[in-house]
Amino acid sequence: MPHFKLISFPLCPYVQRAMIVLKEKNIDFDVEYINPMEPPPWFYDISPLEKVPVLLVDDRPLFESMVICEYLDEVTPGSLYPEDPFEKAQNRAWIEFGNDILGTTFEFFSTQDEKQFKHLSNVLADRFEMLEEEFGHGPFFNGDRFMMIDAVYAPIFRYHKFFLNYKDHGLCADAEKIGKWGDALLQRLSVQNAIPEDYNERLIRFIKSKESIISKTLD
Repeated sequence: MPHFKLISFPLCPYVQRAMIVLKEKNIDFDVEYINPMEPPPWFYDISPLEKVPVLLVDDRPLFESMVICEYLDEVTPGSLYPEDPFEKAQNRAWIEFGNDILGTTFEFFSTQDEKQFKHLSNVLADRFEMLEEEFGHGPFFNGDRFMMIDAVYAPIFRYHKFFLNYKDHGLCADAEKIGKWGDALLQRLSVQNAIPEDYNERLIRFIKSKESIISKTLD
């Protein structure tokens, strides 16, 4: 097995995906946290898009979170995808749906515009309702087994459960199964251990720095 080193940023949800997969597959790895606003000079040589995560595989870089996750899945025993080709493709499609939710979530906690905030709230509620229709009996997306799609959605629910500590925005009001899915994901050890100990404090500072609508609920 190669030596793996994950180049990370403490708050990045895309880094969390890779970290969860590394832990789920019991892969030994090192991690180095950087400040993406002031990255070290060498970072530009290994990250063409100037984003984290980057996985160094015996010092050879891989970038983009899903590329990293799928590589790790392929080089270790077992798979975090269903065996059936259609179900596997369907999981990948809903992973792309999760990417949309994650991007919308970032806008949701960043916007300073009340009208835009309400619009994004409605969009997220609609997305979770659509997931509710697709979701089975749980506790995870494909049933009893934690898989790649769960690793992707876990950081999304980490955000939304964090917001719930301060105010219920009703985003899962009509998606009860999805709310329970989020709870199950956040109880998973790999998910809990994919963030640094001071994650919540860092996230509060980050959101408050945006002076957004939602930042006003964090006092």
